[in-house]
Amino acid sequence: MTCIGMFIVVLNGALVTKTGSGMGCGTDWPLCNGKFVPAYTIESMIEYSHRFITGIVGLLVLLTFILTLRQAKDKRDAVLYSSSTLLFTIVQAIMGALAVVFTQNPPVMALHFGFSLLAFASSFLMCMAMRKYAQGQVTHRNQAARPVQEVFRYGVWFTLLYTYIVIYVGAFVRHTDSSGGCMGWPLCNGELIPELTGGTLIAFMHRIAAALLFVVVAIMAHFAYHHHKDNREIQQLGIWSMVLCAGQIVSGALVVFTITDMNALLFTSLLHTVLICGLFSVLCYMSIRVWQLRELPEVESSLERMSTQG
Repeated sequence: MTCIGMFIVVLNGALVTKTGSGMGCGTDWPLCNGKFVPAYTIESMIEYSHRFITGIVGLLVLLTFILTLRQAKDKRDAVLYSSSTLLFTIVQAIMGALAVVFTQNPPVMALHFGFSLLAFASSFLMCMAMRKYAQGQVTHRNQAARPVQEVFRYGVWFTLLYTYIVIYVGAFVRHTDSSGGCMGWPLCNGELIPELTGGTLIAFMHRIAAALLFVVVAIMAHFAYHHHKDNREIQQLGIWSMVLCAGQIVSGALVVFTITDMNALLFTSLLHTVLICGLFSVLCYMSIRVWQLRELPEVESSLERMSTQG
């Protein structure tokens, strides 16, 4: 439930940005234009609904954290994920409030989306961890699978970090309203290398970064699939990463094609956000798994085998 709620918060925040409703409640917080129940305007209702949903989900996150400490405090990964979900939720809520009271610049607002994404990814990791415990998988290691090599592990971590950078640049494009800087796709304003000024420079940088991301994810997915035939989970994570990355690029192209149609643009932008959430969460989970599946020292490996047999 908390994970679904965090997903709705991210989508709702994207809706606020794309409809330009960030100032729908003026500079008042937590009230909206000085009222608990604001006057009905599209902008105020979108912004106020975002605040309301964020508040409800924040309480769910806090409740999840408390229940984890009380009932699963021996599960260190669950405590870590619930703690990080709470932390990032608080940070993104504070940044959202400051953005209303004080005019924030686009780089800071892009970070606001980044922290929201981290909060969602943390809640996703929490769900995956509890799912494993519910299935009785007390050990994170598949005894039939070889340990993940160090080079591949670093490759997955690099992919995750670079993905976050690309997402941040995309959020910066959104908050600077630079999407129209590059009309047309895949060419930018009909040119392979356009005149790089203003919004065109920002939008073009995002396209180049996204193209390189596709290459990075494709290489990582290749090694995940062809070098881990004894570990179906790693193979599937590689496939999902590739599919979601390709979908993200296609949805980005759809955003460009629909930029003159507000209704269609709203749909394609939200689709783009959904795929971003999916890709980043899968890469976060994959980063955790390659750490858990690393080659353990002999003593630690023996202890894990004993705990599994016990």
